[in-house]
Amino acid sequence: MTKGKVTVLGSNGHIGNAAMMAFRDAGWSVTGLGRSNRKPVSGTTFVAGDADDVAVVRAAIADADVVVNALHLRYDQWGNGRSEKQLQVVIDALGNSGKTLLFPGSIYNYRAGDRTVSPATRQSAEMPRGEIRIRLETLLREAAAAGKFQAIILRAGDFYGPGNRGDWFDAGMLPDVSKGKLYHMGELQMRHSWTYLPDLARAFAALAEKRSALGRYESLHFAGHWVSHGQMMGAIEAALPRKVAVSPLQWWTMRAVGLFNPVMRDLYRMRYLWLNEMELVDPRLDALLGAGFGTPFEEAVAATVEELMEAKKAA
Repeated sequence: MTKGKVTVLGSNGHIGNAAMMAFRDAGWSVTGLGRSNRKPVSGTTFVAGDADDVAVVRAAIADADVVVNALHLRYDQWGNGRSEKQLQVVIDALGNSGKTLLFPGSIYNYRAGDRTVSPATRQSAEMPRGEIRIRLETLLREAAAAGKFQAIILRAGDFYGPGNRGDWFDAGMLPDVSKGKLYHMGELQMRHSWTYLPDLARAFAALAEKRSALGRYESLHFAGHWVSHGQMMGAIEAALPRKVAVSPLQWWTMRAVGLFNPVMRDLYRMRYLWLNEMELVDPRLDALLGAGFGTPFEEAVAATVEELMEAKKAA
Protein backbone atom coordinates (compact mmCIF):
# COMPACT_ATOMS: atom_id res chain seq x y z
CA MET A 1 0.00 0.00 0.00
CA THR A 2 1.38 3.42 -0.98
CA LYS A 3 1.17 6.72 0.88
CA GLY A 4 -0.67 8.22 -2.06
CA LYS A 5 -0.26 9.21 -5.68
CA VAL A 6 1.95 12.04 -6.84
CA THR A 7 2.57 13.45 -10.31
CA VAL A 8 5.80 15.35 -10.97
CA LEU A 9 5.53 17.88 -13.79
CA GLY A 10 8.91 18.30 -15.45
CA SER A 11 10.41 15.03 -14.26
CA ASN A 12 13.65 15.47 -16.23
CA GLY A 13 14.74 18.66 -14.49
CA HIS A 14 16.92 18.96 -11.40
CA ILE A 15 14.05 19.30 -8.93
CA GLY A 16 11.73 17.00 -10.85
CA ASN A 17 14.16 14.12 -11.09
CA ALA A 18 15.12 14.42 -7.42
CA ALA A 19 11.44 14.56 -6.44
CA MET A 20 10.69 11.42 -8.43
CA MET A 21 13.30 9.50 -6.45
CA ALA A 22 12.41 11.02 -3.08
CA PHE A 23 8.70 10.29 -3.35
CA ARG A 24 9.38 6.78 -4.63
CA ASP A 25 11.73 6.09 -1.73
CA ALA A 26 9.14 7.48 0.70
CA GLY A 27 6.56 4.95 -0.48
CA TRP A 28 4.45 6.94 -2.93
CA SER A 29 3.07 5.88 -6.31
CA VAL A 30 4.94 8.25 -8.62
CA THR A 31 4.19 9.46 -12.15
CA GLY A 32 6.38 11.85 -14.10
CA LEU A 33 5.39 14.08 -17.01
CA GLY A 34 7.89 15.30 -19.60
CA ARG A 35 8.42 15.63 -23.31
CA SER A 36 10.68 12.57 -23.21
CA ASN A 37 11.96 10.24 -20.52
CA ARG A 38 15.58 11.48 -20.54
CA LYS A 39 16.12 10.60 -16.89
CA PRO A 40 14.17 7.41 -16.19
CA VAL A 41 13.60 6.55 -12.53
CA SER A 42 13.04 2.90 -11.73
CA GLY A 43 9.88 2.05 -9.83
CA THR A 44 7.95 5.00 -11.28
CA THR A 45 5.65 5.64 -14.24
CA PHE A 46 6.37 8.09 -17.02
CA VAL A 47 3.89 9.93 -19.26
CA ALA A 48 5.16 11.70 -22.37
CA GLY A 49 3.42 14.96 -23.10
CA ASP A 50 3.55 18.72 -23.51
CA ALA A 51 3.14 20.57 -20.21
CA ASP A 52 1.96 23.65 -22.14
CA ASP A 53 -1.23 21.75 -23.01
CA VAL A 54 -3.90 21.99 -20.30
CA ALA A 55 -5.57 18.77 -21.42
CA VAL A 56 -2.27 16.86 -21.21
CA VAL A 57 -1.51 18.16 -17.72
CA ARG A 58 -5.07 17.55 -16.53
CA ALA A 59 -4.89 13.94 -17.69
CA ALA A 60 -1.46 13.43 -16.10
CA ILE A 61 -2.62 14.64 -12.69
CA ALA A 62 -6.13 13.16 -12.78
CA ASP A 63 -5.45 10.43 -10.21
CA ALA A 64 -2.86 12.32 -8.20
CA ASP A 65 -3.34 13.43 -4.61
CA VAL A 66 -0.28 15.65 -4.84
CA VAL A 67 1.28 17.50 -7.79
CA VAL A 68 4.89 18.73 -7.84
CA ASN A 69 5.38 21.63 -10.25
CA ALA A 70 9.01 21.21 -11.31
CA LEU A 71 8.53 22.93 -14.67
CA HIS A 72 11.22 25.48 -15.41
CA LEU A 73 11.92 27.72 -18.37
CA ARG A 74 15.42 28.57 -19.54
CA TYR A 75 16.74 31.72 -17.88
CA ASP A 76 16.33 33.99 -20.89
CA GLN A 77 12.77 32.77 -21.52
CA TRP A 78 11.19 33.90 -18.26
CA GLY A 79 9.95 37.26 -19.52
CA ASN A 80 7.11 38.49 -21.71
CA GLY A 81 4.56 36.62 -19.59
CA ARG A 82 5.92 33.17 -20.45
CA SER A 83 6.49 32.11 -16.84
CA GLU A 84 3.00 33.21 -15.83
CA LYS A 85 1.50 31.45 -18.82
CA GLN A 86 3.30 28.21 -17.96
CA LEU A 87 2.01 28.28 -14.38
CA GLN A 88 -1.49 29.25 -15.46
CA VAL A 89 -1.68 26.01 -17.46
CA VAL A 90 -1.05 24.08 -14.23
CA ILE A 91 -3.58 26.17 -12.30
CA ASP A 92 -6.21 25.60 -14.99
CA ALA A 93 -5.45 21.86 -15.05
CA LEU A 94 -5.88 21.64 -11.27
CA GLY A 95 -9.16 23.53 -11.45
CA ASN A 96 -11.27 23.10 -8.30
CA SER A 97 -9.79 19.68 -7.57
CA GLY A 98 -8.70 20.36 -3.99
CA LYS A 99 -5.40 18.61 -4.70
CA THR A 100 -2.12 19.73 -3.17
CA LEU A 101 0.38 21.58 -5.37
CA LEU A 102 4.00 21.70 -4.26
CA PHE A 103 5.93 24.58 -5.79
CA PRO A 104 9.67 25.36 -5.49
CA GLY A 105 10.21 28.95 -4.42
CA SER A 106 13.22 31.19 -4.99
CA ILE A 107 15.19 33.74 -2.97
CA TYR A 108 14.81 36.07 -5.97
CA ASN A 109 11.67 37.49 -4.31
CA TYR A 110 13.85 39.40 -1.82
CA ARG A 111 16.34 42.24 -1.83
CA ALA A 112 20.11 42.14 -1.38
CA GLY A 113 19.72 44.00 1.92
CA ASP A 114 17.49 41.28 3.39
CA ARG A 115 20.16 39.60 5.48
CA THR A 116 17.78 37.19 7.22
CA VAL A 117 14.95 35.98 4.99
CA SER A 118 12.00 34.37 6.76
CA PRO A 119 8.45 33.72 5.51
CA ALA A 120 7.47 36.92 7.33
CA THR A 121 9.97 39.05 5.38
CA ARG A 122 8.27 41.45 2.99
CA GLN A 123 8.79 40.40 -0.61
CA SER A 124 10.35 43.15 -2.73
CA ALA A 125 12.38 42.00 -5.69
CA GLU A 126 15.86 43.33 -6.47
CA MET A 127 15.57 42.48 -10.18
CA PRO A 128 12.83 41.89 -12.80
CA ARG A 129 13.37 38.15 -12.44
CA GLY A 130 12.30 38.43 -8.81
CA GLU A 131 9.22 40.40 -9.81
CA ILE A 132 8.24 37.48 -12.03
CA ARG A 133 8.62 35.05 -9.13
CA ILE A 134 6.44 37.26 -6.93
CA ARG A 135 3.73 37.29 -9.58
CA LEU A 136 3.84 33.50 -9.82
CA GLU A 137 3.38 33.10 -6.09
CA THR A 138 0.54 35.64 -6.16
CA LEU A 139 -1.26 33.47 -8.73
CA LEU A 140 -0.94 30.48 -6.41
CA ARG A 141 -2.02 32.40 -3.32
CA GLU A 142 -5.12 33.69 -5.11
CA ALA A 143 -6.05 30.22 -6.39
CA ALA A 144 -5.63 28.73 -2.91
CA ALA A 145 -7.67 31.55 -1.33
CA ALA A 146 -10.45 30.81 -3.82
CA GLY A 147 -10.54 27.22 -2.55
CA LYS A 148 -9.34 25.67 -5.80
CA PHE A 149 -6.45 23.67 -4.34
CA GLN A 150 -3.83 23.71 -1.61
CA ALA A 151 -0.58 25.46 -2.58
CA ILE A 152 2.64 24.84 -0.64
CA ILE A 153 5.73 26.85 -1.64
CA LEU A 154 9.08 25.55 -0.46
CA ARG A 155 11.80 28.16 -0.93
CA ALA A 156 15.45 27.13 -1.10
CA GLY A 157 18.94 28.39 -1.93
CA ASP A 158 21.22 27.32 -4.78
CA PHE A 159 21.04 23.61 -5.62
CA TYR A 160 23.79 21.07 -5.75
CA GLY A 161 23.80 17.27 -5.72
CA PRO A 162 25.06 14.17 -7.51
CA GLY A 163 24.13 14.09 -11.18
CA ASN A 164 23.27 17.78 -11.46
CA ARG A 165 24.77 19.59 -14.42
CA GLY A 166 24.65 23.18 -15.56
CA ASP A 167 24.15 24.75 -12.13
CA TRP A 168 26.40 27.11 -10.18
CA PHE A 169 28.13 24.29 -8.33
CA ASP A 170 29.66 22.60 -11.37
CA ALA A 171 29.42 25.33 -14.05
CA GLY A 172 30.42 28.21 -11.78
CA MET A 173 32.96 26.73 -9.38
CA LEU A 174 34.25 23.57 -11.05
CA PRO A 175 34.29 24.12 -14.84
CA ASP A 176 38.11 23.95 -14.90
CA VAL A 177 38.65 21.43 -12.12
CA SER A 178 40.26 19.05 -14.63
CA LYS A 179 42.86 21.79 -15.16
CA GLY A 180 43.48 22.04 -11.42
CA LYS A 181 41.41 25.22 -10.93
CA LEU A 182 38.55 25.97 -8.52
CA TYR A 183 36.62 29.25 -8.34
CA HIS A 184 34.75 30.88 -5.45
CA MET A 185 31.74 33.04 -6.23
CA GLY A 186 32.21 35.73 -3.58
CA GLU A 187 34.50 36.86 -0.77
CA LEU A 188 35.70 33.81 1.15
CA GLN A 189 34.29 34.99 4.47
CA MET A 190 30.87 35.76 3.03
CA ARG A 191 28.13 33.19 3.57
CA HIS A 192 25.62 31.81 1.07
CA SER A 193 22.47 29.66 1.19
CA TRP A 194 23.06 26.29 -0.46
CA THR A 195 20.60 23.41 -0.82
CA TYR A 196 21.53 19.77 -1.20
CA LEU A 197 18.92 18.73 -3.74
CA PRO A 198 18.22 15.23 -2.36
CA ASP A 199 17.40 16.87 0.99
CA LEU A 200 15.06 19.39 -0.63
CA ALA A 201 13.26 16.62 -2.50
CA ARG A 202 12.82 14.67 0.75
CA ALA A 203 11.41 17.83 2.33
CA PHE A 204 8.79 18.04 -0.43
CA ALA A 205 7.81 14.43 0.28
CA ALA A 206 7.67 15.09 4.03
CA LEU A 207 5.39 18.11 3.52
CA ALA A 208 3.13 16.08 1.26
CA GLU A 209 2.63 13.61 4.10
CA LYS A 210 1.83 16.45 6.51
CA ARG A 211 -0.38 18.40 4.09
CA SER A 212 -3.59 17.87 6.06
CA ALA A 213 -2.06 19.76 8.99
CA LEU A 214 -1.00 22.70 6.80
CA GLY A 215 -2.95 25.71 5.56
CA ARG A 216 -4.51 26.21 2.16
CA TYR A 217 -1.53 28.38 1.25
CA GLU A 218 1.90 27.97 2.78
CA SER A 219 5.24 29.67 2.11
CA LEU A 220 8.07 27.80 3.82
CA HIS A 221 11.84 28.37 3.77
CA PHE A 222 14.32 25.49 3.62
CA ALA A 223 17.49 26.51 5.45
CA GLY A 224 19.81 24.04 3.72
CA HIS A 225 23.51 24.75 4.28
CA TRP A 226 24.36 28.30 5.35
CA VAL A 227 28.14 28.34 4.85
CA SER A 228 30.86 30.73 3.73
CA HIS A 229 32.44 30.55 0.31
CA GLY A 230 35.62 29.59 2.13
CA GLN A 231 33.89 26.65 3.80
CA MET A 232 32.55 25.54 0.43
CA MET A 233 36.02 25.73 -1.10
CA GLY A 234 37.42 23.69 1.79
CA ALA A 235 34.75 21.00 1.49
CA ILE A 236 35.28 20.71 -2.27
CA GLU A 237 39.06 20.57 -1.90
CA ALA A 238 38.75 17.82 0.71
CA ALA A 239 36.68 15.74 -1.71
CA LEU A 240 38.96 16.19 -4.72
CA PRO A 241 41.66 13.58 -5.47
CA ARG A 242 44.41 16.19 -5.97
CA LYS A 243 45.29 19.73 -4.98
CA VAL A 244 43.81 22.61 -6.96
CA ALA A 245 44.44 26.34 -7.21
CA VAL A 246 41.60 28.39 -5.68
CA SER A 247 40.81 31.84 -7.07
CA PRO A 248 37.80 34.18 -7.32
CA LEU A 249 35.39 33.87 -10.22
CA GLN A 250 36.04 36.66 -12.71
CA TRP A 251 32.55 38.10 -13.05
CA TRP A 252 33.67 40.46 -15.81
CA THR A 253 34.13 37.49 -18.14
CA MET A 254 30.46 36.56 -17.67
CA ARG A 255 29.50 40.15 -18.37
CA ALA A 256 31.56 40.11 -21.59
CA VAL A 257 30.02 36.84 -22.78
CA GLY A 258 26.61 38.26 -21.88
CA LEU A 259 26.97 40.86 -24.61
CA PHE A 260 25.99 38.15 -27.10
CA ASN A 261 24.67 35.36 -24.86
CA PRO A 262 21.29 36.20 -23.22
CA VAL A 263 21.57 33.45 -20.60
CA MET A 264 24.96 34.73 -19.40
CA ARG A 265 23.65 38.28 -19.44
CA ASP A 266 20.82 37.34 -17.07
CA LEU A 267 23.11 35.30 -14.84
CA TYR A 268 25.45 38.27 -14.49
CA ARG A 269 22.56 40.49 -13.43
CA MET A 270 21.84 38.10 -10.53
CA ARG A 271 25.39 38.27 -9.14
CA TYR A 272 24.11 40.27 -6.14
CA LEU A 273 23.00 36.94 -4.66
CA TRP A 274 26.66 35.93 -4.38
CA LEU A 275 27.96 39.29 -3.23
CA ASN A 276 25.50 39.68 -0.33
CA GLU A 277 24.56 37.46 2.60
CA MET A 278 20.90 36.36 2.46
CA GLU A 279 20.08 33.59 4.93
CA LEU A 280 16.87 31.57 4.59
CA VAL A 281 15.35 30.82 8.00
CA ASP A 282 12.11 29.15 9.09
CA PRO A 283 11.88 27.65 12.60
CA ARG A 284 8.39 26.33 11.83
CA LEU A 285 9.63 24.26 8.89
CA ASP A 286 12.61 23.09 10.94
CA ALA A 287 10.17 21.78 13.55
CA LEU A 288 8.00 20.10 10.91
CA LEU A 289 10.97 18.27 9.41
CA GLY A 290 12.55 17.41 12.75
CA ALA A 291 16.08 17.60 14.10
CA GLY A 292 18.86 16.13 11.98
CA PHE A 293 16.77 16.14 8.78
CA GLY A 294 19.46 17.31 6.37
CA THR A 295 22.62 15.60 5.14
CA PRO A 296 25.77 16.93 6.85
CA PHE A 297 27.43 19.61 4.72
CA GLU A 298 30.80 17.93 4.12
CA GLU A 299 29.10 14.62 3.31
CA ALA A 300 26.75 16.28 0.80
CA VAL A 301 29.58 18.13 -0.94
CA ALA A 302 31.74 14.98 -1.07
CA ALA A 303 28.94 12.95 -2.69
CA THR A 304 28.40 15.67 -5.29
CA VAL A 305 32.07 16.15 -6.11
CA GLU A 306 32.87 12.44 -6.26
CA GLU A 307 30.03 11.76 -8.72
CA LEU A 308 31.09 14.72 -10.87
CA MET A 309 34.72 13.61 -10.99
CA GLU A 310 33.74 10.05 -11.90
CA ALA A 311 31.59 11.41 -14.72
CA LYS A 312 34.44 13.58 -16.00
CA LYS A 313 36.78 10.59 -15.87
CA ALA A 314 34.35 8.47 -17.87
CA ALA A 315 33.71 11.18 -20.48
